[in-house]
Amino acid sequence: MTHLPELHGEHLWLRELRATDLIAFERIYTHRVLTRYLGIDRMDARQAQDAFAQCLAQPYTHPRRRHTLAICAPGDDVMVGTMGLLVEDYGRNAMLTGLVLLPDAPVRGHGHEAGRLLMAYGFGPLGLHRIWAGHRADHARMRDVMLAAGLRPEATLRELFHTQGRWHDVTTYSTVAPEWRRSATHAEQAVLASTHSLQSS
Repeated sequence: MTHLPELHGEHLWLRELRATDLIAFERIYTHRVLTRYLGIDRMDARQAQDAFAQCLAQPYTHPRRRHTLAICAPGDDVMVGTMGLLVEDYGRNAMLTGLVLLPDAPVRGHGHEAGRLLMAYGFGPLGLHRIWAGHRADHARMRDVMLAAGLRPEATLRELFHTQGRWHDVTTYSTVAPEWRRSATHAEQAVLASTHSLQSS
């Protein structure tokens, strides 16, 4: 079994999903507005429950490629959003995935910090070299989130995914470890320097 350690930033922290997170997870992935820009269509309750079960199983896969984590506010253990890291099968690359925050999340406005914590873990203990992310080209507000996370604009991928009955272009961003490390905060440097990679139990 492989678990990520808790990743703590200034305005939020990340942890592994737990069985008690189902209600919040289901609330996110069945929500018409919260899912409108994701690369998947809005789920019904059963689909969300099945997806949640798959996320809970991630630490039991070997090698572990998918990391779907709960976003929490400092001093609080309640899940208020999700974000993921998908380690690719080749090279030392990964993709940030699925940043979603609940409308009443106290960490709104700091979503980029979740991405930065995951990148610190990727570039540190996981030994990755390149991390990228993307957003639907018509989701203009995400550009500022990407830049704040330390990612640089890279390309537009035409009609990459099909949701809500139509194809969507995706704008991509990326960074590499030597470049990103120079902008790391104190908390992110602590994650980068962490010697425990995937904790096994």
